[in-house]
Amino acid sequence: MSSSSRVDPTNILRNVENIFSSLNNRLEKDVRDHLKTVYSTLTICLVTAMFGAFLNHYFALYNWAFLMAIGQFGLMFALATTPFSRETERKRLGYLLGFAALVGANTGPLVEVIGADDPSIVFNAYLITLIVFGSFTLSALYAESTKFLHLGGFLGSALLCLLLTSFFARSQFMYTAILWGGLAINCGFVLYDTQLIAERKRRGDNDYVWHTIELFIDFVNLFRYILILLKEKSENNRRRN
Repeated sequence: MSSSSRVDPTNILRNVENIFSSLNNRLEKDVRDHLKTVYSTLTICLVTAMFGAFLNHYFALYNWAFLMAIGQFGLMFALATTPFSRETERKRLGYLLGFAALVGANTGPLVEVIGADDPSIVFNAYLITLIVFGSFTLSALYAESTKFLHLGGFLGSALLCLLLTSFFARSQFMYTAILWGGLAINCGFVLYDTQLIAERKRRGDNDYVWHTIELFIDFVNLFRYILILLKEKSENNRRRN
């Protein structure tokens, strides 16, 4: 192999750095700073969700799934009804982290069932989710500032149609189509929510906690769909073999 055809890791890292540094020319400083806070908080939420999944496994909280789901809605309602201010910031962060932990605990059984059969599926699903989420996030940030904001109504209607269709799905083909449809819709939500957060900041909305929960839900939904699709692919390969 010639030296010119080899992949240079330093060039890859330089290209990645250029991608992020060029955002300085596309986004205002206050928007960039706000997004840094949002994605830093999102990272903490993802770690908290992993901790919640570990607690679910360690303490066998499977029978508490319904109560934990109610807890999720309760914390999200508390977060939505508590105004954002410096006085309520810590309280709302507590609501957010509690919500993330419960989401992780309720996702834990799905991860365990699939991971028990093939742990590599869980790792691959998480890695693919990071790549997909990051790619659509960058697409939203590099596009015109309001290009994807019109998707809100369409995505809501598509999600409702998908939900109604799931009640009547009776075949493997329909089940797989619903999974791919759900994945596509959630990719659209990443585009929409990312641009919406930036636009809200431009209009003076500094509520990074609520903005984080929107992206956290997008990420978790992507992970669940990708995890199940990889499981389906693995089972189909086994049947062929």
